[in-house]
This record gives sequence, structure tokens and C-alpha cells, in this order.
Amino acid sequence: MSEETTIEPTDGLWSRLRLIEGQPLPVRAAAYAAVHDELSRRLESGAKLDPRETSGSR
Repeated sequence: MSEETTIEPTDGLWSRLRLIEGQPLPVRAAAYAAVHDELSRRLESGAKLDPRETSGSR
């Protein structure tokens, strides 16, 4: 059996997603679109992740 571990990001993503899940559907859709846009911009900019957010080393 393998033990599952969850590493929570330090930028509040999990709490933000939990908050979004509690919203009415139209608000939730807009909020998820905003999260998607923000994460896409961060990826495209090559923003460095906090080392605590990575799951492995190179």
C-alpha cells in the first residue's frame, strides 16, 4: 500500500479553490476562469515556484 501525501501550495491556492466551490455556478465559472488566466500568465512568464511547491528535485 502506498501512503498518499498532499502538499499544499503556500500561495493560498487550495483555500481559494475551496472558496470558489462554495459559490453559485455563474460566480464559480467566472472565478475558475480568473484562476486559469492567472496560472496561465504565471506559466508563460516563467515565474519561479517556491521550492516548497515542487514535488521532486532535479
